[in-house]
Amino acid sequence: MTIIMPNDYHARKALVDSGVYCITEERARKQDIRPLRIGILNIMPQAETYEVRVLRPLGRTLIQIEPIWIRLENHVYQSSDREHLLRTYRTFAQASEKKLDGLIVTGAPVEAMDFDSITYWDEVSGILETARKEISSTLGICWGGLALAKSLGIDKRPCREKLFGVFETRNLAGDHRITGSLDDVFWCPQSRHSFISDKTLEDASDRGLVSLLAHSDDAGYVIFESRDHRFLIHLGHPEYDAVRLADEYIRDRDKGLRDVDRPKNLDINRPVNRWRTHGNEFFSQWIKYVYEETQGA
Repeated sequence: MTIIMPNDYHARKALVDSGVYCITEERARKQDIRPLRIGILNIMPQAETYEVRVLRPLGRTLIQIEPIWIRLENHVYQSSDREHLLRTYRTFAQASEKKLDGLIVTGAPVEAMDFDSITYWDEVSGILETARKEISSTLGICWGGLALAKSLGIDKRPCREKLFGVFETRNLAGDHRITGSLDDVFWCPQSRHSFISDKTLEDASDRGLVSLLAHSDDAGYVIFESRDHRFLIHLGHPEYDAVRLADEYIRDRDKGLRDVDRPKNLDINRPVNRWRTHGNEFFSQWIKYVYEETQGA
């Protein structure tokens, strides 16, 4: 349950208060344990506020984690703290100077756009190409998952209206190394303007491109992976807290967006988290998988 970070990290207290054990790099060296270097390509708005959401479930694992924050070179982080980015984040090339054990690609507020219209898509595509060759496992969340699917030749389609809310999801692979420990049915938050049709993914499965791991009647296939196990895709937001969905609704409403209704199966006035266990277990099992794949490296 250990995250390696400096004492002056801006969200250290928030992580400690939520039960995540934090130590400095100097103290980690004294423990003589090789931590997992997990790269996190963070493309979320207000990047610094998102960090806590993804570190909390990572910090619930029993394995020492060194988060390596990665920024894009061809993207202007307009809503993020520039000084924090320069101080804390590295380019992918810099982060890869020492081997990364795993990589997480976050969501991004561009899922309604065609990939070729995104200014930084070529950079992301190049990162994913390298990651599939050199990193044991890359986890894509929401748009990050759609990006991984695109690199496998599986494209997305626009939703008629935003897929928004918390939905029951069925575990399709009870014997899988990562999803095998998840509940047979679990709740999962969704917040996206794009989807991949069931038929598209079932055809991809028949062609040997992917394995389908979890499905929702409302959200389609939510979790799947490449057959070589290098890419793991979760189209939901298992790292979100309940307040995040309520905040997104208020944000979109204030922007005057007409295709966004209240999140389904969530009371925005009293949001209740029904997916915390799913999120913690999903990230824990992914980290365990990465550890098992790399411990001999």
